[in-house]
Amino acid sequence: MAIKKVALLTAGGIAPCLSSAVAALLAEYSKVAPEVEIIAYRNGYQGLLSGDSIPITPEIRAKAHLLHNFGGSPIGNSRVKLTNVKDCVARGLVPAGSDPQQVAAAQLIADGVDVLHTIGGDDTNTAAAELASYLAQNNYDLAVVGLPKTIDNDIYPITQSLGAWTAADEGARHFSNIVSEHTSNSRMLIVHEVMGRHSGWLTAATAVSYRLLLDGITWIPEFGLTRDHRDVHAIYVPELEIDLAAEATRLSKVLDEVGNVNIFLSEGAGVDAIVEKMRSNGEEIPVDPFGHVKIDKINPGEWFSKQFAPMIKAEKVLVQKSGYFARSAPANAVDQKLIQDCAVVAVRCALDGISGLVGQDQDQGNVIRACEFQRVAGGKPFDTEQVWFEQLLTQINQPKGKPVSAH
Repeated sequence: MAIKKVALLTAGGIAPCLSSAVAALLAEYSKVAPEVEIIAYRNGYQGLLSGDSIPITPEIRAKAHLLHNFGGSPIGNSRVKLTNVKDCVARGLVPAGSDPQQVAAAQLIADGVDVLHTIGGDDTNTAAAELASYLAQNNYDLAVVGLPKTIDNDIYPITQSLGAWTAADEGARHFSNIVSEHTSNSRMLIVHEVMGRHSGWLTAATAVSYRLLLDGITWIPEFGLTRDHRDVHAIYVPELEIDLAAEATRLSKVLDEVGNVNIFLSEGAGVDAIVEKMRSNGEEIPVDPFGHVKIDKINPGEWFSKQFAPMIKAEKVLVQKSGYFARSAPANAVDQKLIQDCAVVAVRCALDGISGLVGQDQDQGNVIRACEFQRVAGGKPFDTEQVWFEQLLTQINQPKGKPVSAH
């Protein structure tokens, strides 16, 4: 179809790809279809519901390349689920008695949008697909072309989501400073909590990136500045069971020999057990508009530190979270290359009227294409059978553990 107007929106939590993705899309349209009008809805679906958009002027296009230097989203994000009517009404995004999907559809029609580019996770992109389906039932042709954003790298069927590599490097950089805190006290336990609700990919990748930083350091053993003190001593991910007793025995030996213990923990590791304990205590489980448990409210890092500290006789405990630091960074060079490659395909699909989530299709040899929305889903677990992860566990002398049945 001949398209005249395109809209962009970014939604969900931020990731180190949003600014670069907007920049790449604007640059590609300016290159191959400069006549196409472009607007951007402010703050994701919130802006779509309220009709709050930014016209992408020639001046903005000329400066688009500068967006690569920034983290966050230049057009703003929000967590809005169009099918959660109660939440949309409570937040004043739609009037009582109205259907948010209908309100969003009416706004797209009023704005004359032919293609909606959504940059977000599975919720963002499947919501857009549902919106396109709703419009099709009402005889309005809208193509939805998404880009996969999540630092968790947990979207089916995407091999590598945008921003995840950068988040791993930034998490490693964060911990490279935090680890020095072990010199403030003897027998210290440091828990590095990394984002990853369902997937341990980011925790494992962050550990790999961090250990590469250690490879470049010249150590001074005379001052106790050795790799053993700053290395990763345990990695816990949602996909593998954690034998607290066995790990406590192993880490006690590490603490006795090295003098400190450093744990990398996925925020989703052990959450089911924590939530079950909260329920048994009659505590309310905090959830977001998508029905996800608010992990920041239940504090897995704090929970695990309280379990391990007395078992290994740690004298001081420090829990640090790198998530907000990591996800707020601008995209690194490797991510920028992937973003650019995906943007080229996304614009081509838009001009051809092909809807889907554009990324590396794990079921088709990792070719970048518009993956069908019916195949898109979140919660893809990290494949702990990968050689690089098994080698990582071997290098830090950690038993692999058994797969969690739920995954």
